[in-house]
Amino acid sequence: MKLVLATGNKGKLREFKQMCKDEVVPFSDILGAFEIVEDGDTFAANALIKARTIYEKLGEKNPSMDYLVIADDSGISLPLLGGAPSIYSARYAGEGATDKDNLYKLVESIKDKGVTMTPAYYTAAIAIVSKYGEYVVHGWMHGDVIDEPRGEKGFGYDPMFIPSGYDLTLAELEDEVKSKISHRGQALELAKPIIKMLQNK
Repeated sequence: MKLVLATGNKGKLREFKQMCKDEVVPFSDILGAFEIVEDGDTFAANALIKARTIYEKLGEKNPSMDYLVIADDSGISLPLLGGAPSIYSARYAGEGATDKDNLYKLVESIKDKGVTMTPAYYTAAIAIVSKYGEYVVHGWMHGDVIDEPRGEKGFGYDPMFIPSGYDLTLAELEDEVKSKISHRGQALELAKPIIKMLQNK
């Protein structure tokens, strides 16, 4: 059973490869790159949309092959902003926005509220789709965001997020530390037994 990751995000792919001991390939290696419209209203709904879309297209391309598709949808939420950007994290600064565009839009949103630090949390939903059905698990990471990005590691909003219990941003922490505490790492720990079970069926 081939493990396929339904993302074109290089940062997510790198994290998954670090956290997954199994060989996982991005869908674009098999199907080529294309956009998936994520119009769900929750992280779980969007993760399932991605996983189902890739699973169906893989089945059309190679019906004799068994695929297990993993998709993640994740984002950051700030109570100060009424929960925003949430499911719109990847396009907070508009369609086609870069990680830096989104990061600095969120920095400006915090500054507009007159604060330099405020509580925030990341959510990750991981969807698993195979011939045996569909599963979704969640992971969370709580902390604070700051108005001065720091660090060169990671991606997305990592330079402005300080996890609870730490003084460094995610972009300053080593990958091994981030993998253990991250929302994606938490969700993947829950997903691993499901993946193993499906592989052994």
